Order: sequence, then structure tokens, then C-alpha cells
Amino acid sequence: MIDWHSHILPEMDDGSQSTEESLALLRMQSEQGVEVVIATPHYYAEEEPLDDFLTRRTHSFRILQENLPPEYPKILLGAEVRYYPGISMMENIKKLCVEGTSLLLLEMPFSEWTEYTVREVLKLSHSCGVTVILAHIERYFSFQNKEVWKRFRDSGILMQVNASFFLQFSTKRKALGLLKNAKVHFLGSDCHNTDSRSPRIGEALNLICKKFGDCFVEQMQDFGYSLLFDHA
Repeated sequence: MIDWHSHILPEMDDGSQSTEESLALLRMQSEQGVEVVIATPHYYAEEEPLDDFLTRRTHSFRILQENLPPEYPKILLGAEVRYYPGISMMENIKKLCVEGTSLLLLEMPFSEWTEYTVREVLKLSHSCGVTVILAHIERYFSFQNKEVWKRFRDSGILMQVNASFFLQFSTKRKALGLLKNAKVHFLGSDCHNTDSRSPRIGEALNLICKKFGDCFVEQMQDFGYSLLFDHA
């Protein structure tokens, strides 16, 4: 199982605040069957130079890696990159992709997206050598019209949802429907801590398995693993 969205690196953002907390989160992930965790600390281009962010991320990861038991999930470095006007012209944006891939997790504005914003994302996807994954898309539904989602899907933009989307009574049916119709691709815990925002990805996957069966889940997982590791 892959966790596509997490804040497990210590002291990087509003997620884990210590190595001990990061290890506790990873232990929870391991107990839920997670094999790969993509570490996606927030990156705000308007607040921090890219090189400074990458240096901080490397330092945080090294400290965590030194204390990581071998049976815990494998960590791949990435980022949750906040959209900003002109992002399609950002230099070295590939350095924010999930390591070893061209996959870029993009956090969108929590408002109705303008045509300019939509075109910026499409340009980023088409012209910058990256494959855009929109982070926790369930948070944007109330702001956007259906045509925007169709344009993005038709352009090969991928969609990530949080485990909580499947576990809340008010949204579970919609979440399962989107997954069944291949309108979402990846599941993330978006975990930040061990209490109020703990990883519950195992619960969500169990629900999906009960609804659609083992083969469905295996196909979903195989797709994710192929994007991460099949580069021959």
C-alpha cells in the first residue's frame, strides 16, 4: 500500500514536530499495511527559496532515516506544492517531484478557479515535463464546475483524495463513486500528527476492498507502484 500524501518529516511544516512523532506515525502506517510513504511537506514558493526548502527537507529526512527501523515503510521524498500565479514558469520545479519520478503533488486554491488558473495548471502539465497530481481534490468540489474536472482529466492530470473522504458518512458514497468511475487515482493519509490528524489509510482501503473486492484494490495499487518504480 502507498500513502501518497503525508506530513511525516519532522519539523518541516505543520505536520510532525519531532523525530519521535514521525516514528510513531510511521509505526501506525506500518501496522495498517503501508509499504511506501511519500513525504510531502508543504512548499510555498512565495515564502521560501527552493534551495532552502530542499536543504531543510534533506536534513529532516536524514535525521529520520538514521532512526528508522528497517521494517518501517520506505520513504520517498516529494512536496505538496501550493499553486501560485506563474507556477508554470517556475525554474527547477522538477526538484519538487516525487523522487525518481515526474509526479508533482499540487495544492490548489480553496476558491473558484479562474480560467487563468486552469490554464496555468494545464500548461504546467503539458509544457514542464511533470505529471500533475491534484492534492485532496475533495476539498475543492464545492468551488468548481464539472467542466473544469473534465478538462483536467482529459489532459492526463491525476487526482488524489484523503482517506477521511471515504470514512465520513456524508462523503463516503461520493468517494466510492468517484473511485469506481476512475475519477480519482490515489489515496493519501494527509497525516500530520498521531491524534487529530492521524493516518487512517488502512481503514479506507479496507472499506474499498469490501465494496469493490481484492482485484480492484490490487489494480489500483499496481498502477501506483508502476508510476513510482517502473522506469525501465
